[in-house]
Amino acid sequence: MRDWALEHGATHYTHWFQPLTGITAEKHDSFIVPTAEGRAVAEFSGKELIQGEPDASSFPSGGMRSTFEARGYTAWDPTSPPWLLEARNGATLVIPTAFVSWTGESLDKKTPLLRSIEALSKQALRILKLFGSRAERVMTTCGPEQEYFLIDRSFYFARPDLINAGRTLFGARPPKGQELEDQYFGAIPDRVLAFMHDVETELYKVGVPVKTRHNEVAPSQYELAPIFESANVATDHQMMTMETMRRLAPKYGLACLLHEKPFAGVNGSGKHLNWSMSDDLGNNLLNPGDTPHENIQFLVFCAAMLRAVNKWQGLLRFSIASAGNDHRLGANEAPPAIISIFLGDMLTDIFEQLAKGGAKRTKSGGILDTGVGVLPKLPRDAGDRNRTSPLAFTGNKFEFRAVSSNQSIAFPNIALNVAMTESLDYVATRLEEAVKGRGKDRKSLEQAVKELLTRLIKDNKQIIFNGNGYSDDWRKEAARRGLLNLTNTVDALPQLNRSDIIGIFEKYKVLSARELHARYEIAIETYVKTVNVEAQLMVLMSNRYILSAALEFQKNIAQSVKAVRDAGGSTREAKKVLDRVSKLVDDLRSRTDKLADSLEHHAESGEKHAKFMRDVVVPAMNALRDAGDQLELLVPHELWPLPTYREMLFIK
Repeated sequence: MRDWALEHGATHYTHWFQPLTGITAEKHDSFIVPTAEGRAVAEFSGKELIQGEPDASSFPSGGMRSTFEARGYTAWDPTSPPWLLEARNGATLVIPTAFVSWTGESLDKKTPLLRSIEALSKQALRILKLFGSRAERVMTTCGPEQEYFLIDRSFYFARPDLINAGRTLFGARPPKGQELEDQYFGAIPDRVLAFMHDVETELYKVGVPVKTRHNEVAPSQYELAPIFESANVATDHQMMTMETMRRLAPKYGLACLLHEKPFAGVNGSGKHLNWSMSDDLGNNLLNPGDTPHENIQFLVFCAAMLRAVNKWQGLLRFSIASAGNDHRLGANEAPPAIISIFLGDMLTDIFEQLAKGGAKRTKSGGILDTGVGVLPKLPRDAGDRNRTSPLAFTGNKFEFRAVSSNQSIAFPNIALNVAMTESLDYVATRLEEAVKGRGKDRKSLEQAVKELLTRLIKDNKQIIFNGNGYSDDWRKEAARRGLLNLTNTVDALPQLNRSDIIGIFEKYKVLSARELHARYEIAIETYVKTVNVEAQLMVLMSNRYILSAALEFQKNIAQSVKAVRDAGGSTREAKKVLDRVSKLVDDLRSRTDKLADSLEHHAESGEKHAKFMRDVVVPAMNALRDAGDQLELLVPHELWPLPTYREMLFIK
């Protein structure tokens, strides 16, 4: 590994890991080692490859470690390929690693992900064994679609909110937004396309299999998507992808925005996590085949997924909860906060048949004839797609559409893996017991599967919803079905403290109760800090940017009114404008003071503090933004101190 790195210009190596900050961490060490004779040689021992020791004291631990307890270890993950990080003056050998404390507790996102993959494999193999498979390992696979915004870098540096919070805290909606749908799949601007080419080239160098690029729905919004990989490698590659996009954007005079909702009033950004399972023989366990109603192995795994999502809704909702995602979930751009599954017409029809005692047919989509002679007749899928569903079956995988654009996909993967592990355990146990009592022939297995599928579908059919997830009717229907509707992060985070969720994490040795509670504490703290930073920024921007511009405009109007009145002209309409601006200035000042005051008188720490932020600070921020945005629509362009939406989103 050392020789390969040196041949390609590397001078240093780093143990690259993913702490609980949500980003990556690295400490670079040189290959150069002095000798006793005063010379220097390039060395790299097995110990240096396998284990590192970064300082763990300043990374979040959720109470597992005190500040003075500084020792932490990085451990080489040989299942994820190393790569070379190239810079202008050299390269660095990057070694993916796990990160644990001196006590052996996980301080990162990789360790529990690897544990969850192993746990799922063990339970899935029990089922495959019943079907006569020779597979020895099952892995989860995923392909995360990454949405992002690109804006001119000069605008980015002129917006303190974008620099410090990742989203615009003020900004009036422009006359033209995404109403005409002319951005979606449109021609990619030259500068953006050059950036995309460069990103793809750099990602190809380090083994990231990027496949797709296109314009997204909102102005200046784009998407990049890779080919499926094992979940562990895909998680590493996804973090590298975000780092690469951020690093290369300035080269083209651009800023890459990965926040879930950088601009109000237009679509936010998600990271659709396409998730499936494959065995080591190359078989996708969620591939229905040509006749799904006869593919009982597929139906068993698919029904297990229904049960997993229905039983562990709260865990899945926790996995995508954040202050940023609160701005996106439930709007007409992203799935609702209610977790449900879309199966499509074909699978829904099969499961309805199974619930009644047996499936005898597979619904066909037939052939699509466009009515144009020169165009080919196209095979049509048995059902449409549903972009409003949080978890949608899309051919041979489930698409977890509620994941947010800037988060690591590690915990959403862990949540899916753990939920599915428990469900596969349940299914395997029931089938093993049934077969044991009837004999191990194929007919006995098919009868046991038929009875189990009927029960699973009847018990979990409430999680299936193929309709419009944006509608108010669905919220009412979901309540009647008993589904959770955790509309915000503060409501969602306590799900991780449920005894049954703690129980399955401990049962399958993915996270201990202590490790799990640490992640809850960090999530609460992150929410509070995020809202606090945004609120302080709003106070600063209101006082130092917007108020001064509004007062200058107010003064200009007042001087104009006086000049017209002194000349004997009518000032009736001008005084209306002055009165309106004066009221907005007063509102801006009073709302700024109210927000600042709320930050000085917050509640206790922990969950109470988070609730205070949600119930007091966030509404105060919304009220202040409303006053600021109204002023933006009145203050002349030459006086307004911030780049506007119509500039940032449309100047490319």
